[in-house]
Amino acid sequence: MTSDAIPTRRWALVTGATAGIGAAFARRFAADGWDLVLVARDATRLDTMAAELTGRHGRRVETLPADLSTEDGCLAVERRITAGPPVEMLVNSAGIGLKRSFLNTSAADEARVLHLNVYAVMRLTRAALRSMTERRRGAVINVSSVAGFAAFAPGLTYAASKAWVTNFSESVGQAALPFGVRVLALCPGYTRTEFHERAGIDPATIPAWLWLRTDDVVDAALRDLRKGKLVSVPAWKYKLAVAGLRHTPLRLLHAATRDRRRRPERATG
Repeated sequence: MTSDAIPTRRWALVTGATAGIGAAFARRFAADGWDLVLVARDATRLDTMAAELTGRHGRRVETLPADLSTEDGCLAVERRITAGPPVEMLVNSAGIGLKRSFLNTSAADEARVLHLNVYAVMRLTRAALRSMTERRRGAVINVSSVAGFAAFAPGLTYAASKAWVTNFSESVGQAALPFGVRVLALCPGYTRTEFHERAGIDPATIPAWLWLRTDDVVDAALRDLRKGKLVSVPAWKYKLAVAGLRHTPLRLLHAATRDRRRRPERATG
């Protein structure tokens, strides 16, 4: 085996790396000896995270401020994947949701959700897989959600975007497997992050037993990735929920979700 067969340094690129599941992945990779490319919108928070990981674990950390809901942001990260030191692990963790119903959002709001949750995931996954399949090693983890298995909140398009992420990851994961590259859709349930506050969701309205810890979500993802799974649903309570959703007749699911929103929203604009 040549000295080039296995890199002496392993690089992981994580989007949404300054908070929540993305930050948990970054900390775990640094602890496991990976060098990192951290991507997020806030340059100050990126620098703080980089200093923490470098100081604690002595890893090399690159920061790349980028808004992945924009074309320029996607292009900047895509260029780093294709032109920099080879990325052996990509985690697409950046994502957003809107609390308002589709009936009350603007086209610009919905386009931003789709650009970040769908388009950016596709672009970065494609860039990573092209080089990974050539080298015949590497992995991609796309953070999806249990919400993608059913329209839990009628009128919200977040679940639809995550359904796409799961289906997409399963599909390209099967195509990449013969090249020694793994792709995983990570589908957690409620996880204690900043996501819910940013989406305008009050965590106090959700029962405490439903919450997951970010470190546990990361552990489950990496364990299922090693097993060669295409979809990871952390925690048995959510595995059972997904199994139920997959086998419950759609008319019953639709009736149950409609009951959660008895008062219809008035369309605007």
